[in-house]
Amino acid sequence: MSQAFSEQPSSQSSPQPASSHRGEPRRFATASDFLDRRAAVTTDPAATWGWRGWLNRASGGAMKLSMGPAETEHQRLRAMVQRDFGAPRTIAFVNPKGGAAKTTGVLAAGYTFGSVRGGGVVAWDNNETRGTLGMRCQRAAHRNTTRELLEELDRFSDVYQSRIGDLAAFVRSQGDAHFDTLASDERPDVTGMIRAEDFDSVHALLQRFYRITLVDTGNNMRAENWLAAAKKADLLVVTSTVREDTGYSGLWMLDALADAGYSDLKQRTVTVLSDPSPKVDKALADDLVDVYEQRTRGVYRVPYDPMLVAGSVVPYLQLSKQTTRSWLAACAGMADAL
Repeated sequence: MSQAFSEQPSSQSSPQPASSHRGEPRRFATASDFLDRRAAVTTDPAATWGWRGWLNRASGGAMKLSMGPAETEHQRLRAMVQRDFGAPRTIAFVNPKGGAAKTTGVLAAGYTFGSVRGGGVVAWDNNETRGTLGMRCQRAAHRNTTRELLEELDRFSDVYQSRIGDLAAFVRSQGDAHFDTLASDERPDVTGMIRAEDFDSVHALLQRFYRITLVDTGNNMRAENWLAAAKKADLLVVTSTVREDTGYSGLWMLDALADAGYSDLKQRTVTVLSDPSPKVDKALADDLVDVYEQRTRGVYRVPYDPMLVAGSVVPYLQLSKQTTRSWLAACAGMADAL
């Protein structure tokens, strides 16, 4: 009988564990491998909104119904706002016409980015003289502004000794909104303008301590600090209300920037279109959306909210759900553009 199928094992043909090949180090899962693997595990979060959320709470945890479409979209937008940009980012809110909702837009965006990301956000009034952001934000124990900060920039010249806490003497905390504001000059006895080099100095300082800088620009496109903000911005946000004059002003500005040689203007610009009253001209709104969609990478509609248009300190926690959700979508669009 052939011995080809001998029951005696051969030492040369015995199978060997893959990890014991001569010359190959054994490969173990590291701690980082474990965390990466766990992060890749997807779960279906339980609903907290609507009837699904009510049933989950009423069952005491016995039921775990998944989120509906609206809540799923809400969480997706939050994740976009929370994404890591890899470096500090600057967003400038622009429209050369007064009353175009630049200041309210900056404050609403500051509240959205600050509360969703958990801080690291500053809103800066870069008006060449006196803007209104300092009037619309929550007060502080001090009255210092960009002007006083410029006068004491030497305090921050040593990058190893200066701290973000030292800026508390100049910025104003917005409390539960989780962002700070830096007001423009409020002294009636000062006649000087903010120059381009002033902007660059303050901007460099803010980027040392904040991940997102929101710039409220003035109305003079020829001002040095306006041009410096447009140059430094990673993203421009054209703000406009549903009015012909503010809509035209924003488009005129885009024409001027294009003529001045700003490249890739469509991809680095988004539009926020706000309703100035409870009822607006729908045909005009549709027309503005259409034309701005041709000029910018996205148009985001924001509803009328009396808390934003009153001209007083913005009570962030009293904004309507429709307002906060609309601004979440707008800020997600900004984050996506960054």
